[in-house]
Amino acid sequence: MTIRSAKRMRAALRAALAAGLAVALAGCQALLPTATSRTPFGWASYEEAARALEKIVPYKTRRAELHALGFDSMDNPAVTILNFADIAQRFPATAALSSDELDHGLRDCLKAGRRCTGYSISVKQVRRKRIGSFWADTFNFRRQSEITGWSFNALIVLVDDVVVYALSGGQPAIREYETVRNPLGPLQSLGDSIRPPSLF
Repeated sequence: MTIRSAKRMRAALRAALAAGLAVALAGCQALLPTATSRTPFGWASYEEAARALEKIVPYKTRRAELHALGFDSMDNPAVTILNFADIAQRFPATAALSSDELDHGLRDCLKAGRRCTGYSISVKQVRRKRIGSFWADTFNFRRQSEITGWSFNALIVLVDDVVVYALSGGQPAIREYETVRNPLGPLQSLGDSIRPPSLF
């Protein structure tokens, strides 16, 4: 075997090892854990929930129509029923406002007293995916997480069976990154457990 062919063989071997290592690392990264946190609800996305709320017309939409749109506490765990006291606590600043400054629907709610009820909707879907180095994560030196998802919240106020007020908000796109570093790696928790007790 000539020197030139030996060099070519070593170069080909290094390339094959590098490719194999890249594939192995990619495969290892696929082994990193993922977690999903979600509230059971009837909407697949923020946009779908927002469109449902947009169909509500104050002083026209009735309770039965709300239920048909998915805002029914019996079928949707994301919906919480509010009584008059709950609604009043959400708008403490209304006490300092004149009746002319209040939203018409809230003014009618306060006048109606116990006849005023409401629905609070809180929906959140979050997926937490571990990213970064498989080995640094496995041995607890550095754990990186990518957090994605969306959240939606709304308040619907009714007097008797008619909607008088509706308001929504939330985050259409959640994207966060979290990094936890442990200089001692797998010994980090051990170091915390053998820390001497405080004398005080």
